[in-house]
This record gives sequence, structure tokens and C-alpha cells, in this order.
Amino acid sequence: MRGSSSQPLVRIEILPESLRPASPDPFGVIRMSYPDAPFRHLQRLTDNVGLLQHSDGVVPLHADGYSVDDVARGLIVVCREPSPSQELIVLGRRYLYFLAQAQVAGGGFRNHLGHDRQWRGRPGTEDSWGCSLWALGTAAARGPTTGIREESFSRFCRGARASSPSAHAMAFAALGAAEILDSHPGNHTALTLLYRAHIAIGKPAPDAAWPWPEPRLSYANAAIAEAVIVSGHHLGDDRLLRNGLRMLEWLLATETRDGHLSVVSPRGWGPGEAEPRPASDQRPAEVAALADACMRAATVTGDDGWLAGVRMSIAWFLGDNDAKVALLDERTGGCSDGLTSAGRSRNQGAESTLAMISVLQHGRCMAAPACVPGEHDDSPPLLGGKPAEV
Repeated sequence: MRGSSSQPLVRIEILPESLRPASPDPFGVIRMSYPDAPFRHLQRLTDNVGLLQHSDGVVPLHADGYSVDDVARGLIVVCREPSPSQELIVLGRRYLYFLAQAQVAGGGFRNHLGHDRQWRGRPGTEDSWGCSLWALGTAAARGPTTGIREESFSRFCRGARASSPSAHAMAFAALGAAEILDSHPGNHTALTLLYRAHIAIGKPAPDAAWPWPEPRLSYANAAIAEAVIVSGHHLGDDRLLRNGLRMLEWLLATETRDGHLSVVSPRGWGPGEAEPRPASDQRPAEVAALADACMRAATVTGDDGWLAGVRMSIAWFLGDNDAKVALLDERTGGCSDGLTSAGRSRNQGAESTLAMISVLQHGRCMAAPACVPGEHDDSPPLLGGKPAEV
């Protein structure tokens, strides 16, 4: 990942004709054409309480209830929209209200609400806490209304007083802290959280064959690398930043096969283990984490070579993957829950649909010249653009 890239770096021939690039622009840059991020299925999965986590095909499964992780990611994609419609703003308020109900006085979060409106389990600081802080930080920085931004900032500060022993939870929380620091430079609460996060994640192993801070890859792996990148960037630690970039470069190479993404399954993989390639269960959330991290690396470093990872992530959803099938369903606006050895899942749940939306939001960002690092603009972009005032 060095230098500038003017090529699409995805296998053009596998994409639909309408998505293939035209001739270079006046600057000699070939720009891909990507579909707009569709919100129709997300709206279908959302009721007057929150975001239903599962579906049977495209039909929401009310009996399975609501996951705080999914609702948090729903708030993130709404706030990443540069000019959200009034319908999306209503969704954003609903998701924020849901997170407010999930948060307890000590800063922790409950994880699951049944459709009977009863919370399951005890509140804590696992992934639901980390994802909620990520969402609250994003909404505090880029929420579409003043009320959303102020309420999110207050609840982020409450949640950031807690901590977690989980590296993944701390990584998600660090992404929220980075959003706070983009809009509130020098914020002590966010800086402290970033410091705690990089300590919890640990240092990458010195072995060049396995430069990862954990003994195995598991899920949302790129969020770990992205958290190290933002920690190094905002804490002014160049060595930490380089570690994060090295981790991401290695992970992207590890999850690439024959020129396209072939990501690790949620079952995980470690050195010395026999990993079938392609993996039999590839999840959209893993690809979305890669896209987020590569866009972050491009933004922080100004090196648009990192955008190759974003392009491959978009292409994975459009059919440049091991099964050569699109996971984006343009008819429903949803996304298949996974890629298997037999093709794609028929179900289109919240996690996968949110992952698809977030990746296509990056595609829109790259289609705007001023949004791509290093191309005719000296200022680094916000991921997904500027928030709209309402």
C-alpha cells in the first residue's frame, strides 16, 4: 500500500456493464460507477421500537427481537449520509432513543431486547458497549440535527467512563473516540479512551509472518487495525500508527485471493491451522470492517493506494468474490447474510444490510473528487461526507 493508484484494482469484467468505468477523467483518473446505498430494506427491518436483527428471506423475524450492536451500526450509517432524508433522520432518532434505553447509569449497555420489550441478560462492556460508543461518537460528530449531536455526545461521555477487557469492544469504542476527536479536538475523555484501547489491544507480534496482536483472526478483524491507526494518529505516536498500518496491510493481503477478497469466516483462523480457501462462511461485516479501515488509512496518511482495499470491498458485494455472485439485492435493497460454498444466503438480516450500506457509502465518497485523499485537494475528507444541518 504505497503511492498513488489510478486503476480500479477490481476485476472489471465480472461487474455489470452499468458499473464498469468509463474513460479517464481530465486528471487521468479512472473512476468506478457504484450503486447508491439503498435504505429500503433497512426501513423494512425497522419498526417503532428499533431495528429487528434477523429475517427469513426479506421478511423481518419479530420473534428474534433487537440487537444493540445492529441498532448502533444503524445509527452510524444514518449519520454518515451527507444529506439524509427526513425518513432517515426519523430512523436516526429512533436508533439513538433505543441506545439511550439500553445504556445504564454506570455507562454499560444491555445487549438484546426481546420483542416482548424485555431486556435479556445483564448490562456490561462487551461488544454492545463498544459498538454503542462508536455510534454515539459518530452521531456526536456528524448527526443530522443539533439534538442528536448533543444527546449523543453526552451519552458517549457517560459510556466512556467504563472500560472493557475485550480487545474488540475497546477497538469499536476507539472508533467512536476518534470521531469525537475529529469534532472536539483534544477532548480528554476520548483521548483517555484511545490510550486504554491501544493498551487493551496490545502490540503486534514481531514475526513478519503473523504481525497481529492476537493468536487468531476472528471477526471484524480490520477494526482492531483501524483502532491502532486512529490511536497512533490522535495520540501523536508515529510508531503506533505504523504498527496499525502494517497490521492492516498484512490483513488485506491475507484476506485477498486471486485478486479479490476472500475473508476469514467467523470461526476464525490462526497460524499453523489448515484454512480452506475459500472459507465456507464469509460475512459482509468482515468486508465492511476492511473498507472502513482502508478508508481511514487513506484519510490519515493521504495515501490513496489504500483505496484499493475499499474498491475490492465494494466489488465483493457486487460479485467479485469466491462464488462470483452479488450479495447486494438491488430489487429489495438488502444484502445476503453470507457467502457459502453453495453460493449466497437467502436471508437478508440487519448486520449484512448495514455492512453493505456502509461500504457503498464509501463508494459514493470515492466518486466525489474532493473526497479522495491526494486527488486535487489538500484537505483530508470526513468518511462519508459532512453532516447536514436540519
